Amino acid sequence: MKTSSAILPFLVSTVFVGSACLHSERGAPSREPPNIVFILADDMGYGDPGSYNPASRIPTPNIDRLAGEGMRFTDAHSPSAVCTPTRYGLLTGRYAWRTPLVGVLWGYSPALIEEGRLTVASLLQHSGYATAAVGKWHLGLGTAETTDYEQPLRPGPNAAGFDYFFGIPASLDMAPYVYVKHEELVEPPTDFIEASGERRLGGNGFWRAGPIAPGFRHMDVLPTITEEAVEFIKRQQGAERPFFLYLPFSAPHTPWLPTAEFAGRSRAGPYGDFAAQVDVAIGSVLDALVSIGVDDDTLVIVTSDNGAHWLESDIEEHGHRANGELRGQKADIFEGGHRVPFIARWPGRIAAGSSSDETISHTDLLATVAEIVGATLPPEAGEDSYSLLPVLLGESLDAPLREATVHHSYHGLFSIRQGPWKLILGLGSGGFTEPVSIEPAPGEPQGQLYNLDDDPRETTDLYARHPDVVARLEELLEQYRQSGRSAPILGVDGVLP
Repeated sequence: MKTSSAILPFLVSTVFVGSACLHSERGAPSREPPNIVFILADDMGYGDPGSYNPASRIPTPNIDRLAGEGMRFTDAHSPSAVCTPTRYGLLTGRYAWRTPLVGVLWGYSPALIEEGRLTVASLLQHSGYATAAVGKWHLGLGTAETTDYEQPLRPGPNAAGFDYFFGIPASLDMAPYVYVKHEELVEPPTDFIEASGERRLGGNGFWRAGPIAPGFRHMDVLPTITEEAVEFIKRQQGAERPFFLYLPFSAPHTPWLPTAEFAGRSRAGPYGDFAAQVDVAIGSVLDALVSIGVDDDTLVIVTSDNGAHWLESDIEEHGHRANGELRGQKADIFEGGHRVPFIARWPGRIAAGSSSDETISHTDLLATVAEIVGATLPPEAGEDSYSLLPVLLGESLDAPLREATVHHSYHGLFSIRQGPWKLILGLGSGGFTEPVSIEPAPGEPQGQLYNLDDDPRETTDLYARHPDVVARLEELLEQYRQSGRSAPILGVDGVLP
């Protein structure tokens, strides 16, 4: 389903309603709409930051400082346990399983975001924001079945609402290995690089074979992205417009290639050193905000696109639990696949040192920024997005923010979470952890049911004991599938029509 082009005039007509006088129970009206910096780590686990795991073997002072100065969410989830669908969901407010996507995109895949669909960037762009995306795109480029990098790379980030884009097309282990600026290559991939070894060999691989630009070095990507993000922020000094920076880092996703100064920085091997380098990169962004005097006027969110790719053998080798005490890892339907760190800081608006156990999803970003700037989402947008603003501002809620939350694994296994109950519609992990899939025996449970309040590690399957809960959640998930949305449609006055 495409979003009608009539949405944009609708947004323009409503976007500044109340934008200078957002109220909360905690304080006075807000200042002008804030700058927004959304930082997305790649494959950083729930147990990597020290603020989530006191036993972490990775130093994360900048993430931890943000947690101390803002709000730490303990039940935040990526909409998928892998890269591309999470990116689609957080930018569009819509679960990616509603699209034809299977798995993830690759470096030569066409654009996934439908032309004309409202995104966080296009909403803010039409709200008067300068918008930029710097880092790993991984949402496809162009319309051809195989992207032609000799042609303008559209649709891409610019078509999705970003005034400025600099970054790489997909994951750092996917060819072509090039930088893209706006809709063109910085340097064409005229060379070829052989595949590296598996990550278990030497501890830091791997990347796939493919075309590479002569000046491209994998180790340089994180520093280059960081520098570009800092420079974008510095260019905003004295600007009249607020800005939105979407900063999807390429790390600590494989290949694990920390620069020399970070070698040995952690006690979790090359992965931990790379994650420590991500934390320092976050610190550079925070310093840039201070340097241009907008630190107090900026909402900063730091999170991850899914859980860490961290095996039991990694835990044994390094004594570090990248996904905390959660079951599973990246790609899995279990909590380790999609429960992620999520920290929001907005000085003077979000209480310092606060935390929330609300169940939230990355898809909630669109509705949140819409409420911040005073816009109302039309029915054709943000189908799975709830505004986090009441939670961020410390308002009391009479009921959970979200009715329910849907999770999705790499191999397409669904689960639905409501309150403490999590129903998985199948057996196995659905991801990277064995067994991936189990064929149920006749008369045996067809899925898995866990009470996360009592059993956060998902050790006791209650599927056979609570058929009423199973039936209720199956019906709700089917309703979400058939209706095309899970969030309520809000009227212009901000209430259900």
